Amino acid sequence: MSEESTTQSDMEKLFGTFAPKLVSLTDGILFGDIWERTELSPRDRSLVTIAGLLAGGNIEQLNWHIPYGLNNGLTETEITEVITHLAFYAGWPKAVSAMTVAKRILDAEKEESR
Repeated sequence: MSEESTTQSDMEKLFGTFAPKLVSLTDGILFGDIWERTELSPRDRSLVTIAGLLAGGNIEQLNWHIPYGLNNGLTETEITEVITHLAFYAGWPKAVSAMTVAKRILDAEKEESR
């Protein structure tokens, strides 16, 4: 977190002083540099990230990255399609687990918008 900012990042809220170096690397390098590179749009980075997390079996991380992807312009159809597509490349159980997370998040998004 920068000194000018009074808002904590999600990583800071999650790990605070418990893992300050992980917070610093995540906020400064990953989201402060890598995600800000102009060679890919935030939308495309979100799509690739969701695909990579699914392929690696890091399903829990989708709880943060699916809403982030929606904020970056991904649609429900794009999210469910990438999960369906990767079922054949990354494995059926990983895709079903990811789709379970996606459905819960997307259903909650629909409820909130009513």
